[in-house]
Amino acid sequence: MSRESEYDLCVIGGGAAGLVAAAGAAALGAKVILVEKNKLGGDCLYTGCVPSKTLIHSANLAHDIRMSTQAGLSATLDQVAQESVMQRVADVIKIIEPNDSPERFNALGVEVVLSAAKFIDSKTLSAGERIITARRFVLATGTRPAIPEIVGLDTVDYLTHETIFGIEDTISHLIIVGGGPIACELGQSFSRLGARVSIVARSGLLTHEDEDMTSVIEQQFALEGIEVHLGCEVAQVLKQDHGLTAQLNDAYKTTIKGSHLLIAAGRQANIEHLGLAQAGVDIIDGQLVLDSRLRTTNRTIFACGDVAGPYLFTHMAEHQAGVVLRNTLFHLPAKAQTKGIPWCTFTSPELARVGISEQEARAEGIQHHVYSFPFDEIDRAITDGQTLGKAKVITRPNGKILGVCIVGAKAGELIAEYALAMSAGLKLSALSKTIHIYPTLAQLNRRVADQRLKAGLTPSRKKWIKRLFGLRGQD
Repeated sequence: MSRESEYDLCVIGGGAAGLVAAAGAAALGAKVILVEKNKLGGDCLYTGCVPSKTLIHSANLAHDIRMSTQAGLSATLDQVAQESVMQRVADVIKIIEPNDSPERFNALGVEVVLSAAKFIDSKTLSAGERIITARRFVLATGTRPAIPEIVGLDTVDYLTHETIFGIEDTISHLIIVGGGPIACELGQSFSRLGARVSIVARSGLLTHEDEDMTSVIEQQFALEGIEVHLGCEVAQVLKQDHGLTAQLNDAYKTTIKGSHLLIAAGRQANIEHLGLAQAGVDIIDGQLVLDSRLRTTNRTIFACGDVAGPYLFTHMAEHQAGVVLRNTLFHLPAKAQTKGIPWCTFTSPELARVGISEQEARAEGIQHHVYSFPFDEIDRAITDGQTLGKAKVITRPNGKILGVCIVGAKAGELIAEYALAMSAGLKLSALSKTIHIYPTLAQLNRRVADQRLKAGLTPSRKKWIKRLFGLRGQD
């Protein structure tokens, strides 16, 4: 083995966080080496954001065609060829793939090594035939699907989000274990592409959100014929000649026969086989021990992206990569943001949130007020035939915004205005004062903000206003 000269930064993992960290460091003049055991691009490009949103786009188009009579049209859709849709997913990945290629990053000044990595000691990394030393290391190794213990699971060829986009078979009946974003997004997509879908969730759908918001998703799933089994688990799976059978542990001992099984029951960090014990990096309950600056217990080793958690989003990975760069290159005491993080589940309707939920405010004993407004009273939602859902805002008594949840059309776009308002420390009244274009869905944001003004117009206050200004309207 040959010993390399010291690098300023060694990044382990070529997903979103690792690529941003490596490219950013090189742009700032650092000597950077990036080690990735598979392909650059990671989960987001190959098994996450890009393929799933491409699939969702095709599925939503198929649904819109079927529902065209509601828009006064008579379009029809032949049976969907799932293989054509999956080919488009692959084509989109190929279009974006060059942006994450080793050639591009080499041109940016990043040395790329495609090999598994393992720490030899606290300051040295082994990567294939390479021995690498660096001033600072960054762990950006991501996560992988967590596989639950189910009797018989090892006898069937189950799918995860890492394998489903490469499937060549036609899925006729998809059984999904899990009720989180991946389960909901892929479940609805394959349902709209012609498959029968059965979701089995231990508790509920999207359990981190308030029930009055997730109930809208459940309502839509019911309208589309998606079977949802909540409060139970798959106890056993049995392989069949043409698919499998899943036996539930609910009160009815329900049996579901399906063609394919998708495991979407959470994620776990990729931290095994890295030699972290030799490097002095502590792990508790399968998670890296990190401080607010994203440092591990070895002060020269940092982490960012999904492996760092707790938010498993590409936009959070990019934010954390920036924090790591400030800490590793400039030695500035930069801290990762933990509050006011927006996210969206891209079902139809979408469900987006920023800040705390109503149930979290109650659990933490925070004094708060709740204001809401429905989509079916927004003119643009009516013209577009997308009236299902509502916006809900949680504020302090003085109007400071604590959290917002929107379930409805374009919720992921609409939540951005609230994310900005919260980051700027604005009160809800600021949105009431802002002129929003008519007719747009964004008027929802002003209308829900107006609810606080209306709530403050009590009968006694209205009488005082009438008396003070000599108004003659009815009480």
